[in-house]
Amino acid sequence: MIKPAAPLRPVEPEGAGPWRMNGWWVVAAGNGGVQHNGAADLVKARAQLLDGARTSRLDPEALRAALVDLFELWLTSKGNELGITADSGLSLVAVGGLGRREMLPYSDLDLVLLHDDIDPAVVAEVADQLWYPLWDAHIKLDHSVRTVPQALRVAADDLVAGLGMLEARHIVGDVELSNLLIGGVRREWRTGIRTRFDDLVTQTQQRWQRSGQIAHRAEPDLKNGRGGLRDIQLLDALAIAQLTDAMPGLGPDVPGGGLRQAHRRLLDVRTELHRVAGRARDQLRAQDADEIGAALRIGDRFDLARTLSDSARTVSYSVDVGVRTAANALPRRGLARLRRMPVRRPLDEGVVEHSGEVVLARDARPQRDPGLILRVASASAQTGLPMSATTLNRLSEDAPELREPWPKDALNDLLVLLGSGRGAIDAVEALDRTGLWGRLFPEWGAVRDLPPRDAVHTWTVDRHLMETVAYASGLSTRVARPDLLALGALLHDIGKGRAGDHSVVGAELATHIGRRLGLWPSDIRTLTAIVRHHLLLPDTATRRDLADPATVAHVVDALEGDVGLLELLHALAEADSLATGPGVWGDWKASLIGDLVRRCKLVMAGDPLPQPEPIDPELVEKAQAGGVHVTLTPGEGKHNFIVTVIAPDEPGLLADAAGVLALHSLRVLSASLGSVGDSAINSFVVTPKFGDPPDAGLLREELIRASSGALNLANVLAKREAEAVGPGPGQYARAEPRMIFSTTSTPGQVILELRAEDRIGLLNRLAGAFAGVGANVRWAKIVTMGAAVVDAFCLDLVDGDSPHQRERIESAVREVIPRPAPPPPKPEPFDE
Repeated sequence: MIKPAAPLRPVEPEGAGPWRMNGWWVVAAGNGGVQHNGAADLVKARAQLLDGARTSRLDPEALRAALVDLFELWLTSKGNELGITADSGLSLVAVGGLGRREMLPYSDLDLVLLHDDIDPAVVAEVADQLWYPLWDAHIKLDHSVRTVPQALRVAADDLVAGLGMLEARHIVGDVELSNLLIGGVRREWRTGIRTRFDDLVTQTQQRWQRSGQIAHRAEPDLKNGRGGLRDIQLLDALAIAQLTDAMPGLGPDVPGGGLRQAHRRLLDVRTELHRVAGRARDQLRAQDADEIGAALRIGDRFDLARTLSDSARTVSYSVDVGVRTAANALPRRGLARLRRMPVRRPLDEGVVEHSGEVVLARDARPQRDPGLILRVASASAQTGLPMSATTLNRLSEDAPELREPWPKDALNDLLVLLGSGRGAIDAVEALDRTGLWGRLFPEWGAVRDLPPRDAVHTWTVDRHLMETVAYASGLSTRVARPDLLALGALLHDIGKGRAGDHSVVGAELATHIGRRLGLWPSDIRTLTAIVRHHLLLPDTATRRDLADPATVAHVVDALEGDVGLLELLHALAEADSLATGPGVWGDWKASLIGDLVRRCKLVMAGDPLPQPEPIDPELVEKAQAGGVHVTLTPGEGKHNFIVTVIAPDEPGLLADAAGVLALHSLRVLSASLGSVGDSAINSFVVTPKFGDPPDAGLLREELIRASSGALNLANVLAKREAEAVGPGPGQYARAEPRMIFSTTSTPGQVILELRAEDRIGLLNRLAGAFAGVGANVRWAKIVTMGAAVVDAFCLDLVDGDSPHQRERIESAVREVIPRPAPPPPKPEPFDE
């Protein structure tokens, strides 16, 4: 046991320093000399710190500080005893936990004995007298003996060793010798980072693949998992290379307290894990979680899991930002230095791409534009480009709250975000880690990082909701209201984390949220019913007899005979199951639910056929006067406008009108197309992608040019789409397009309902496809819901209605609408 050479006044153990525990003195470095009987005294002193009574038990941070002082005291005293002094040409340097001042109860000692070309026999004798007492005391030791040039070569040749030496800290001996190593390693790290950066990223990704994500593992690896302590060391290494801030993208005001708080929580949990296990351990076992949670005064294992998820996801986001920032900051060499600066490519109003990130345009004014948050996020989700941390911080500081009810533009941007497939997951994660998502949805706080209560769930509740949204985007064409499917997927478990049945509680929350979003009262009722009954189909199909009429009646009565709601719940049941975990959705469950839905539809009344919108009498009068007329008037929203086109009803008019709108980046939100006599009356509700809409006179002029063939819209729009979509996965749709034909009472006339994903110039190409197969558009109702379209076309068929003609129409339409990505190639058979 270590005892001070001179009497010390005992104090309570609130931090590093001298204190009396169980009758023994434990002394921090700097409080006088110490008398040794070997490293066994060190082990006994460590045991005292760990085995203190409950009233004098050190908290994790104080324990780590005390262990640092204890080991430094022993090493300093032992070094002086062996002649490792300021002018000896010997120096002892610590790396690892002791070097970082993060000494855990059973951490390895990582030590480097430096010497200045001293006689090898002398150095060996000193090393033996330093290492053997530690080995005899069964203290795990990682050691080396090197000159400074030798150590620098090791750091340059071995990436792992180089990262470790970045944390080197002088303990005892020749401080100048230590500084030569510490300064040399850091200098060479900065100058050589360009050639080592790719290897560093690859090594990190391989570690993540081996260890998984801390946030979503039942027994996470706190050190090596994604979001763990190794990732924080990676950020420190990038900061030493002067490529990024050590705390990128996050401040103290974000949920969970930011990166510094996340770091401390991870250290505290790992410290308690060592204390509970009685040995070094990185993986948190389920059987230890309750004890560790209680020791840290966090709660039970579920509370501990939630704390770890929050901390790990904060670290993960910070690492993503840090690595991205570092990659952009790498020094250029050779021909790369001559390349032009990256161009700022417009993505949306006030949103551009720059250096592979989504950033604010130079003229953006976040203080006056509350909808900018959602435009930035939807652009990120659609393009797959990450949002700049600087942009998110600026939005967090400057963007005002959205007024209630939300403007229609903001709701539409939210739907675009939710309809963007897996891109929405990363975008929402970034918003949530920076406090912006909770500003839009305060109810999210109850489910954020909330762990599942059963093992079948893979994700935390908030991540499960976003996984469901991503899967639902692939099912959007199966329902008539993809917007409500997306919102239902986002909110179906929002009632968890609160007292009571989560379906009932969630339904009440969904009503409030629907009002805030500005939904129609009927849509609010449907959204509320989706959340309230999201378990109705899977529970009924798997637990009751489907052949019993009472089973079908139970579902029909609960849904009040609403076929549209039944379809929404059917799609949500599949998305919810797929998002839960592997094996939850399979042929058996799909068959049971499908059979239940089919039986319910037989009992419910069918939906009426789409009907054309009535035409304003003033437009009728203008159409009867003849000529080409184009008007542009403000719509209901701030950025919405109504473009009305009146012109002779000739083949190709709809394609030309829609093409001119797409040419000027006017996105069609809805449209009503009809005719009076020999004139067509087409009204489009549009929103400009950027800036203000063009003058109506310019639209009329280009419409006339397109109709005469002087303007080749097809070529121009094809080039625009290629520039916007690019060669990546964005060129494919997430959902399989769906076409539904219905017969009308008029011979040779059919109604085609198309459900597909939106693209630039889609309406232009659809109209051209109809004209190419002899189908004249009598009237149409165009509706864009986020990233999806639900369009109804009444078609007069020149060759009459027949299965062959419908096949021709379907084939022509499939040629111009986004198609799902092809399946991945099958692996080659194993060749022995």
